[in-house]
Amino acid sequence: MILSTHLVFEVLVACHIVTGTVGLLSFWIPIIGRKGGKSHRQAGKLFTNALLLTGLSAIGIAITTLTDPAGTHPHLGNHTVFRNPDMIAGVFGWMMLYLATLTVNLVWQGRLSLKHRRVHRNSGTPFNLFLQLALILTAANCAAVGFQLQQPMMMAMSLVGFATVGTNLWFIYKPSPRTHDYIKEHIKSLVGAGISVYTAFFAFGAVRLMPELALTPTLWAVPLVTGLGLIIYHQGVVTRQFRPRGPALEH
Repeated sequence: MILSTHLVFEVLVACHIVTGTVGLLSFWIPIIGRKGGKSHRQAGKLFTNALLLTGLSAIGIAITTLTDPAGTHPHLGNHTVFRNPDMIAGVFGWMMLYLATLTVNLVWQGRLSLKHRRVHRNSGTPFNLFLQLALILTAANCAAVGFQLQQPMMMAMSLVGFATVGTNLWFIYKPSPRTHDYIKEHIKSLVGAGISVYTAFFAFGAVRLMPELALTPTLWAVPLVTGLGLIIYHQGVVTRQFRPRGPALEH
């Protein structure tokens, strides 16, 4: 049973690395390139599809970890922090499940915000609302487990999930949306998804080489700060583009 769980785990990790790498590389084409062009659309589609697969494989990784924490992470058996199966289940099970849900949530919201740009409320599909509930529950669980394990990083990261659901629902049900709100929501969601995956790759990827780095604040802060900077910058560009122009001065 342990062997089969570990095998499934390793297959999921391999798939996760492949799709995640594709997503992380294609992420920069829409960010750096001309907005709205053919390359932007093609890279964006590749990015969202890759991240959906990455998120789904991460859910599988989390489930197999929760099923058999020690068996899926035998290399952590002698580690001072992670030799406790409860710690492995908390960080690489429950926290991974939360981050995977966050990634899928943001990618789906980013897609729908573009698809339903004329009528924002149409983004509130049953599946999208289910994703909001799922993110609330996994974020709350991540915070609770983090409190139980005395891991401030888990509690702090859960706040991102609560903020994401709040801004998602505000976009869907905003009483008087502006014509360009969907562009800003699209940016927030897909750059946010990129942040989520980069964070997971930096933090969880470090486990195989140096497990003690998994909960280092710097590894979590760098992608978050970089991503927030990209969101603020690109949303600012959109705001300036759609800013009402004053009347021309008479000479």
